[in-house]
Formats: sequence, C-alpha cells, structure tokens
Amino acid sequence: MKVRKSLILLFGIMMVFWLAACSSDNTSTGKDNGTDGNKDNANGGEEEVTLRIAWWGDQTRHDYTNEVIKLFEEKNPNVKVEAEYASWDDYWQKLAPQAAANELPDIIQMDLSYISQYAKNNQLADLNPFFGEQIDTSNIADTIISGGEVGDGVYGFNLGVNALGFNYDPEMLKEIGVDAIPEDWTWDDYKEISAKAKDAGIYFDTGMKADVFFNYYLRTQGKRLYAEDGSGLGYDDDQQFTDFFTMAKEQVDHGVTPTPDFLAQLTGIEDDPVVKQEGVGVWQWSNQFVGLQQVADRPMEIGPMPGPGAKEGLFLKPSMFFSVSENSKHKEAAAEFINFFINDEEANKLILGERGVPVSSEIKEALKSEVSEAQAQVFDYVEWAEENSTPMGAPDPAAAGQIIELLDSLSEQMNYGQISPKDAAKNFRQQAESILGN
Repeated sequence: MKVRKSLILLFGIMMVFWLAACSSDNTSTGKDNGTDGNKDNANGGEEEVTLRIAWWGDQTRHDYTNEVIKLFEEKNPNVKVEAEYASWDDYWQKLAPQAAANELPDIIQMDLSYISQYAKNNQLADLNPFFGEQIDTSNIADTIISGGEVGDGVYGFNLGVNALGFNYDPEMLKEIGVDAIPEDWTWDDYKEISAKAKDAGIYFDTGMKADVFFNYYLRTQGKRLYAEDGSGLGYDDDQQFTDFFTMAKEQVDHGVTPTPDFLAQLTGIEDDPVVKQEGVGVWQWSNQFVGLQQVADRPMEIGPMPGPGAKEGLFLKPSMFFSVSENSKHKEAAAEFINFFINDEEANKLILGERGVPVSSEIKEALKSEVSEAQAQVFDYVEWAEENSTPMGAPDPAAAGQIIELLDSLSEQMNYGQISPKDAAKNFRQQAESILGN
C-alpha cells in the first residue's frame, strides 16, 4: 500500500511539471506596456496587436499612407493598424482632448512646434530604447535623429528633412558674369556677386526671411535665436543683430534686393523675379525647390549658404515626426511601424519623399530613379548638408510665433528706413525677452 501511494504521489508531481511546461509553450510571458520584453512586436510576434496611428495632411497624403499601412499589414499579419487623419487645424483640435484623457493614438504625427509641449507633459515615449532594436538607424545621420530631441530623450523620429540654401537660375548667374556659387563663399562674396546683378539690371535675390536667416547667421557665430531652454534669446551681443540687418537693409538700398513695396505686390511664386528671369535666385528651404523649378520650367540649382561658419550655421530641419505615445500598450510594435515607414524601400516608393527628403541614405539612393530630376537634386543637396551641418538644437519655444511676427515687423520697418538696425536691436530684445518670460 505504501508503495502504491508513493507511485500515485510521484505520478501527480510529474503531471504538474508536464502541465506547466505545456502552459509555458502556449502562453506569452511578455508584458504589453512598452519595452519590457513584450511579444507584440510586428515581426514574428504571435499576439494580435491593434495600433492606432494619426496624422494630418491632404488627400494625397491620406491615400498613400493608407497604402503603406496595407503593405505593413500584409508583411505583419498579426498587426492591424487603424488610421485617424484630418486637416492641420482639425488634427490638433482632436489630439488635445485625447492627450488630456491619456488616450492618444499609439503613433502620432508630430510637429516641431508641438513636440516640446507634448514631451514635457510626459505624453510621448522616449525612442532611445528602440534604436538599434526595433528602429534601424545604421543609415541615418546623427544630425537627423537629434532633430527629435527634447532634453535627454528623443521624442519624435524625423520623417524627412529640409536644409537652407540659395536656389538659383544658373543661366541668370552666368549673365552677371559668375559661373557658379562657390561652396565656400562668404558674406563678402555674397555682397560682391550680388552687386554684379545690380550692374546687369536685375535683382540678385528677394531678401531673407528675418527669423530663419538671422538664426542661421547667429549659429555661424556660435549663438542662436532662442536659448536652449526657450526662456529668452540665445545671444547677448546686440551688435550681431545690427550687423545682419544692416547688411540686409543695404542690399535693399543698393537695389540688389527688391523693396518691401515691390515684394508686397507679388501674388505668388509665378511673380517671383527669378521665375520671370528678372532675378538670379531666392533664399529658401530645400523642400521649396521643386515648386520653384516647376513654375520656372527650366533648370535650377541649389547653392550652399555663405560663411564663414557655414557648417555651424546649417542644420537639418525636420519636416515632421512620428512619435509614440507614452500611454501606448504596444510601444515595440509602434516603433517597428516607424522603422518600416522610414527604412522599407517598397513603402518609400509609395511615399516618394512627400514628407520630406527620406532620412535613410539607402532609401534616398533607391528613390533617385523614381523621382523627378528636381527632387533628385534636393536629395543630393540634403545628402551634402548631412555632412556639412551641425545638430539643430532644442526646438523653438511655444512663444516663437509671437517672436517671428515681431521680427518680421521690425525687419520691414528697417527696410523702409523707419527705424535703424541699432534701435531695432534694442527694441527687439526688450519685447522678445518679455514675450519669452524674462
């Protein structure tokens, strides 16, 4: 009898271990709240996952993004992606209450003007843990990734980039006696070359957007328009303001750049002097080059920014980001969708750089045969800028819009001769520091 009881006990113990082993083979032990070993990953994960993704844009963007989603779902049958999209204004109106209720979509298209706010409110996940794991960054420059930094974390992955440059008509440049824009040209070279345009009876450019190019000028001298924490201006010496805007005003006074009255009469890009072959070029972001070339309907080129300090001044501006919400229960799967969006060649042949020049060097190369010649020129210029620029730094503060309006107003007053650059520098500092909180 004792032997029989022992056998029954031994058999019972064996059954417990056998059932436990079976259970472990069929049950996921991972967590479902982010990076703690969850098995909701897209590639090979067995758990059914539903991701919500939200973006703003026009119908073209909606259509191709939905095609990319279908492609992702075909390659990852365990993942279902629910799309939520709207126009710019409606998008942010919908996103705000979702953020307040802690119910943001898993993947959010994020803008440079909002990323600091959402990150500082702990509504976005730091993407650093996913780099080298779910998100392959091996073909992406550090200066591109850093565009999504807020504090010590990366809270948005850059979907495309733009860079400042001089977009010009090479034939008009030759007409004033200059073969090409030198890669290492300086502000003195700029003034000398532009004077030749005046002598030829045409404009050299249409001026520089005050906040954009003053910030570039400051960066060439180791400063920037805003302090890193957004609490004030990022430069202390008002002589830098005076020097830059004195140069800009003199260009108008000398007839190299049109007057404010002339510019106010332009109703669209089709009226731009360079389009009408009455000017050499325009200062603008690289994403505006294709539109300029299409309207001009002739070959155009992209030249670099003047120096000295051009590499320090130039940076890659994110067109927009994909962020992962902090409330997402499927952070790894969300990160893998972002990886697919930026690194999958088939997906990018649908996207075709609509969200900005692709951030992956391999994707850029693969798409060159798929895009227009003008778009390929933009790809090449941004690729050059990746190697000849520095990190963007902190995103603009929430009050940047007011600062831009103030600077635009003062720039116009200076060009009209209503205020001197020296007085405008003091005026700007006083009002800007008040707006930014000092």
